[in-house]
Amino acid sequence: MKFFVLFACLLAVAFANEDADVLRSESEVNPEGFKYAYEFSNSIKAEQQGDLKDGEEWVVKGDSSYTSPEGEPISISYVADANGYQVISANPPLPTPPPIPEAILKAIAYIEAHPSQE
Repeated sequence: MKFFVLFACLLAVAFANEDADVLRSESEVNPEGFKYAYEFSNSIKAEQQGDLKDGEEWVVKGDSSYTSPEGEPISISYVADANGYQVISANPPLPTPPPIPEAILKAIAYIEAHPSQE
């Protein structure tokens, strides 16, 4: 589902720029998988491929890129499967959370060592 949202967002951005021409548009959909690719003259590009593994689990891989209004190239590669949405690479790198404070780590360890008696 998330990949459809990403696709829709990128497509909306592409159509918001009335001067963008479609340079490439390919798609293939079948019961066991799908793939699509598109490229617009305003630097927006995306490719995505999904396969149904063992008839139960979707594995989706994709890449998208564009140039920011400041002229900076932006790109992201990802995979979505049973483990959720995972970014493989991003340029610029995505922000990372700060480390967990030592006091919180100690509190978690204490809670794990002393489970509730209810």
